Amino acid sequence: MSAFTNLICCSFSHVPQNSSKFKTLIQARNLSQQSPLLSKRTSNFSVFLKPHNHKPLISLFQQKGGLQVCQSTLNTQNSEEETGQDKGLSDNNNNNKEGRDWTTSVLLFVLWGALMYYVFNLAPGQTPSRDMYFLEKLLNLKGDDGFKMNEVLVSLWYIMGLWPLVYSMLLIPTGRSSKNNIPTWPFLVLSCFGGAYALLPYFVLWSPPPPPVEENELEKWPLNFLESKLTAGVSLAAGIGLIIYAGLANADIWREFYQYFRESKFIHIMTLDFTLLSAFAPFWVYNDMTARKWYNKGFWLLPFSLVPFIGPALYLVLRPSLSDLPVTVSTTTSEQN
Repeated sequence: MSAFTNLICCSFSHVPQNSSKFKTLIQARNLSQQSPLLSKRTSNFSVFLKPHNHKPLISLFQQKGGLQVCQSTLNTQNSEEETGQDKGLSDNNNNNKEGRDWTTSVLLFVLWGALMYYVFNLAPGQTPSRDMYFLEKLLNLKGDDGFKMNEVLVSLWYIMGLWPLVYSMLLIPTGRSSKNNIPTWPFLVLSCFGGAYALLPYFVLWSPPPPPVEENELEKWPLNFLESKLTAGVSLAAGIGLIIYAGLANADIWREFYQYFRESKFIHIMTLDFTLLSAFAPFWVYNDMTARKWYNKGFWLLPFSLVPFIGPALYLVLRPSLSDLPVTVSTTTSEQN
């Protein structure tokens, strides 16, 4: 009763005590307290009242209490609706974050399928016997028979053996998938034989962010080997040496290599493989750079990553080690990707 009286006093500066309307209001209030059914109907009726209709409600004193309940009920409903809308928006945002745009994966899958079709059906294959002879010579399965292998072909062969190591140093620390739990190492092992043709399926299935790297993992194989500056330095030095060896070859040797490229399926596919690995490397350099939160300092290396093999290998030498960064680096950086 005191709350009701305060409500009346707050709404009106002066209410005559002998007013018939005031008595009617008191009677209505008493009846509402005695009859729950009446109170329920009054509250139900108040829900249909709009808060901005103040003039008619002020003229009817007996409805002032209903206005307060109406405003309170509507405010509660509005707050519940706003809470529900906010929750829905947050759920949509979470769904958007958890969802994945499969456009890139589909395009990569189409590219991989087109490459496989080209390799098995369209690539030149005029010299299968010579291809087998070259392969045996490169694997040192044939002795010295007096035939000198093409220097450009030899350099390409050995540098293709270094690419799986470079990609391992880029993918295993910061290029793994945590959402679909697809392991990286089987594709890297197959890349020793199939190159980019074996890595492309992993690129299709790759789903960031990478899993967190624990501190004790950095001291174990393979991260201790892949994060080593010595490993990166040896790879860079070997790559530079092979490229210099091929670059010093005269024009006749390069013309001979080009003729091999046009006729040999083995050399044609390997050259295309080298081109694909060089094309995809800058993206994985950028991914590793952002995962280590080193983009602000190392962004100038991104143009150099376009240089085949030398650019990615140089980045691996200069990048900071995971041991020098927070342990949760892979978790925090995935939010940027």
